[in-house]
Amino acid sequence: MNYKFFSLLTIAILVFSISSASAANEIIFDANKSSYGPGDIVKLNGTVKDSPNQLVAVEVKDPTGNTIVIRTVQTDDNGNFVLQFKLPSTAKTGNYNIVTNAEVNGSSVTQTKTIMTTNQNPTTQPSTTQTSTSSKGGGCLIATAAFGSELAPQVQMLREIRDNQLLKTQSGTGFMTGFNQFYYSFSPTVADWERANPVFKEMVKGTITPLITSLAILQYVPINSEATALFYGIGIILLNIGMYFVAPAVVVFKIKNHFIKKELFRSKNQAEKLE
Repeated sequence: MNYKFFSLLTIAILVFSISSASAANEIIFDANKSSYGPGDIVKLNGTVKDSPNQLVAVEVKDPTGNTIVIRTVQTDDNGNFVLQFKLPSTAKTGNYNIVTNAEVNGSSVTQTKTIMTTNQNPTTQPSTTQTSTSSKGGGCLIATAAFGSELAPQVQMLREIRDNQLLKTQSGTGFMTGFNQFYYSFSPTVADWERANPVFKEMVKGTITPLITSLAILQYVPINSEATALFYGIGIILLNIGMYFVAPAVVVFKIKNHFIKKELFRSKNQAEKLE
C-alpha cells in the first residue's frame, strides 16, 4: 500500500515538475545587465514560444512592491520581442521584479526576472527628465480612474506615447515637465471624484475619449527631431482646441441664431395680424 502511494506521489511530482518547467519556458527573456543605477535604460530581449504577433504585458515593481512601469509589446513573426524602459531618477536601491505575461495556446503564462539597482549609476546615460509611473505619482490618474485600471489599453497608450515619443525630444520633455506641474495639481482630486461617483466617471470618460483618440495619431508618425515634435504637437493642440472649443461654440451660435430667427418670425407674424 505504501509502495503504491509513494509511486503515485513520485509520478505526480515528476509530472508537475515537467509541466512547470514547460510553462516557464513558454516565455524566455532577459535584461541586458543585472545591475543598474537610477535613470538607467533597461533593455529586455525575449521570446514567446510559438506565438508570432502576440501581445506581451510587462510590469516592473520596485523593492517596495509599487508598480513603476507597465507596458505592452508585440512579438514579431518569430515570437521575439524587445522592450526598453527607463528607471526613475529616484529609483530605490534593491531588487526590481520584471513580470511578463502572455497568452500561449489559450493559457496565461507568466515569467519573472529580477534586476538590482544601486545608489551609484554604473553607466552614463543622457540627462532627460522621466516621470515615474508609480501608483503614488506619475501615472495617468484621471484616465486610470475613468477606464478602471492601469492596464486599460487607453492608459497604456498614453504612457507609451509619453515615454516613446514625447520624452525622446527636449521640447517634449520640457512640455511634460510643465504639464505635470499643472496636471498633478488637480488630477488626484478629480480621480477621487470619479471613484466616488460613477455618473461623473462616465462623464469624464466621454470627455477625454476624443483627446485620447487624437493623441493616438502620435503612434503612427515618426518623431525623430525637435521640428517634427513641435509640428505634430502644435497640430494635436489645435485639433483639440477645435474639438473642445470651436466646434461647440459654432453649434451654440447656430442654435442661438435659429431661436433668434424663429422669435423674429413669430414677432413679425403677430405684428401683421395686429395690422
